[in-house]
Amino acid sequence: MSQQSQFRLFAERRFLPFFGAQAMGAFNDNVYKNVLLILATYQAATYTTLEPQLLTNLAGGLFILPFVLFSGIAGQLATRYDKTTILKAVKAFEILIMAVAAFGLAQQHIGILLTALFMMGAHSTFFAPAKYGLLPEVLHETELVGGNALIQMGTFLAILLGTLFAGVLASHGHTGTISVALIAIAVAGFAFSLAIPKLRPAAPDMKIDWRPWTSAWDNINAARESRTVFLSILGISWFWFYGALVLAQLPVFSKDILGGNEEVVTVLLVVFSAGVGIGSLLCEKLSGHKVEIGLVPFGSIGLTAFAVDLYFATPNTLSAEPLGPSAFLQQPGTWRVLMDLGFIGMFGGFFIVPLNALVQQRSRREVLSRVIGANSILNAAFMVVAAIFGAVALQSGMTIPQLLLATGILNAFVAIYIYSLVPEFLLRFLAWLLVNVMYRSKTEGLKNIPEDGPALLICNHVGFVDAIVISAASRRPVRFIMESSIFKIPVLSTIFRGMKAIPVAPAKEDPETYERAFELVARELRDGHLVCIFPEGRLTSDGEIGPFRPGMMRILKETPVPIVPMALSGLWNSMFSRKYGPMWNRWPRRVWARITLRVGEPLDPATADLDLMRARVVALRGPEQ
Repeated sequence: MSQQSQFRLFAERRFLPFFGAQAMGAFNDNVYKNVLLILATYQAATYTTLEPQLLTNLAGGLFILPFVLFSGIAGQLATRYDKTTILKAVKAFEILIMAVAAFGLAQQHIGILLTALFMMGAHSTFFAPAKYGLLPEVLHETELVGGNALIQMGTFLAILLGTLFAGVLASHGHTGTISVALIAIAVAGFAFSLAIPKLRPAAPDMKIDWRPWTSAWDNINAARESRTVFLSILGISWFWFYGALVLAQLPVFSKDILGGNEEVVTVLLVVFSAGVGIGSLLCEKLSGHKVEIGLVPFGSIGLTAFAVDLYFATPNTLSAEPLGPSAFLQQPGTWRVLMDLGFIGMFGGFFIVPLNALVQQRSRREVLSRVIGANSILNAAFMVVAAIFGAVALQSGMTIPQLLLATGILNAFVAIYIYSLVPEFLLRFLAWLLVNVMYRSKTEGLKNIPEDGPALLICNHVGFVDAIVISAASRRPVRFIMESSIFKIPVLSTIFRGMKAIPVAPAKEDPETYERAFELVARELRDGHLVCIFPEGRLTSDGEIGPFRPGMMRILKETPVPIVPMALSGLWNSMFSRKYGPMWNRWPRRVWARITLRVGEPLDPATADLDLMRARVVALRGPEQ
């Protein structure tokens, strides 16, 4: 796929039929769920004696309960068998589910309708591991964020259109019309699935454990192979707690707080869904075609800020008569409410797309579907808790605006806790801010950094933020060797520790730190990581590249690995270099200045010497300092 357009995936058979099957499933989910919720909210007496608020949260809980019960088995099936076969079987099952829903609508029987909703949850449970497990098998690494963004966009576009269609059907459609529409959408999704190419099973000899609880625990253990992956799954699950809680309240929020009719519910859901779709697509642009987890803290900031503002934007007075969309939009404060909902959705996209891509990127293929199954289990558990939390909070007297405010504040505490456990997220956020707000970052030759395995990166040392700039450009985490004096700089030291930087000092000044640095470097290289050294051994004082120190040759002698030369230019004139002397003289001279990182072809450690390596770095940098 061209890096200029993620939409070119739609021309590929490896992606388009799968996208269509996924989008139709999400569309049908939301047509059915929203028809049911709107009918239960506005025509409750016809279907049930339950209170609308209780029924709304009960329906949400029933839909996600199958994820808790069956995700373990679903993950194993998607590992044992061809994912395409699983997808086709699930889409065929959807047709049967819609037939059950049609019978429930004809009988106006809430029990049958809720049973169909539970079955739709089971449909999504078995679809998810095959869906997300398929993406890294059919997409290149540079396409992974774009593919996830398109899936997320397609999902929420389906939510948007499904919500609109549900509003029309619930307001004007006969139950027979609703039934025909639901079955027709399911048939269309099944037709798309027939064109998905076959894939090789990840573990064809795997024995399926049909016991829900033990299979679920097996999937969770697979996810815990990588601490970062598991904590990312917890972050995804928190997003679904947040999103489920917000979405579940919108019908009653519209009716009882904003004074809107059924069509206003649709407007609110459309705005929220459009926000998520826009945020998901922007991820591809903002991430520079790589998995950029620095967007995750950015997303969490927006999720808190706009939830809090939504509380203060809520009007104090209620219209005497239910308002249609036109009258609703003319009310004072309406546009602020819509803006808050839209931005909650958009920052939700910034939060969820990189986390999904990270889980797919850093999980072994043999366990990926089981990891996705674990993700579904935890997502579901968090959403069940959200449904219980919402029901209990509302029954105890909390208003919906107060519930939304509490959710936004709770999100801030959860985010701080997650980033304290995984500093890499916060580091990437700071790196992303630096190279996208203060500078215009240009990279050349990133393909020369190996996608896996160890390598020693060497680069000229221009300023205090060289490591952050390189870290922001690399698709893989990098361990940096840096002067202990720089490593100890207040504030920056916290960042460098989060990067797992390796401090080094001259042997004469601190022999213990000197020897410890070589031990840590050797261990990181043996473990298959990237290590970066600034071989000049100090920051440049005149903008030129100094002689390379011999310590690097000891590293290559002890652990011979490919050497990747790199060069930075454009940072010498910044506040982060030593050009302007004391710190108070280092205010930014240029806003959004251009900096460049060039990466050369790897060198053989058996033949490279200090002069050759320095010559390569000098040539890569060119005349610009």
